[in-house]
Amino acid sequence: MKIDGKCHCGFITFEAEADPAKTAICNCTDCQVLTGGAFRVTIPAESGTFRLISGEPSTYVKTADSGTQRLHAFCPRCGSPIYATGLGDDPKPYSLRFGTVRQREHFAPTVQIWTRSQPAWVQDITSIAGFEGQPDSIHARFGEKGWSSP
Repeated sequence: MKIDGKCHCGFITFEAEADPAKTAICNCTDCQVLTGGAFRVTIPAESGTFRLISGEPSTYVKTADSGTQRLHAFCPRCGSPIYATGLGDDPKPYSLRFGTVRQREHFAPTVQIWTRSQPAWVQDITSIAGFEGQPDSIHARFGEKGWSSP
């Protein structure tokens, strides 16, 4: 499937080909730290199809406990994570960040990895109260003034 995406501010734009059936959730502690969340959803681009359309991401290399090195790319303006990939020349696979892909409604995860690092509450978030938007009562519930969603 042809996909395209962008960072939060729009400086970085890209396109690629991806198979929705390969979408994954990673629960490793690196992904938790890198997202500021409980897990990361990744969409693997088909090897050789990823193409930057605009902008140049900032990058750094993370060495895993296994010794494997991965190049992580993010927007230098807004900080949005864009992808991770191996070192070396293209063509190579790119793990795209779910939130940056415009067609993300087609990409439901089919597998989870590193579940031993998963917070227990992630197993059943349906028991957590949910709202379609930001309710006024959230301020009273948490006792915070001026709290707002991003």
